[in-house]
Amino acid sequence: MHTSIENLLNDQIKYEAMASMQYLAMASWADAEGYGGVANFFYTQSEEEREHMLKLVKFVNERGGKVIIPSLEQPKDSFDSLGALFQKFLESEVFVTEQINTIIGACLQEKDYNTNNFMQWYVTEQLEEEATARTLLDKLNIIGDDKSGYYHFDRDIETFIQAHER
Repeated sequence: MHTSIENLLNDQIKYEAMASMQYLAMASWADAEGYGGVANFFYTQSEEEREHMLKLVKFVNERGGKVIIPSLEQPKDSFDSLGALFQKFLESEVFVTEQINTIIGACLQEKDYNTNNFMQWYVTEQLEEEATARTLLDKLNIIGDDKSGYYHFDRDIETFIQAHER
């Protein structure tokens, strides 16, 4: 594996770990605020990001690279609203997509087609993650400041997620 690709994959391991911890903090905030459905959504998202990180760790090790397990910064753990929470979710997913695109570009430049092929799963995953984040944020924007709307959003988010897991 080319050193530049290995470095980018190690960076991506950190980004996935950071996303996992950010979503865990978001789940905890939602739980404390009484949004059980939103909390469950972000607990699930946190676990998914951890799985994405582990997939990268195993890939780098299988290719003979050296994995660097990162230290992480404290994630944001307080939000002014559900809208702010889901805006952070979208921003996080857009950032991860940009980083994955950087890896794909480097793979093509270095003619590392094995890593490029491996990373295509992440490309597809990010399309889905960004679409989910945008859809949920759009729903919150429609609700506006309606407290009963928040109640229904919280209740319905688990149904929404179950429908998208199929």
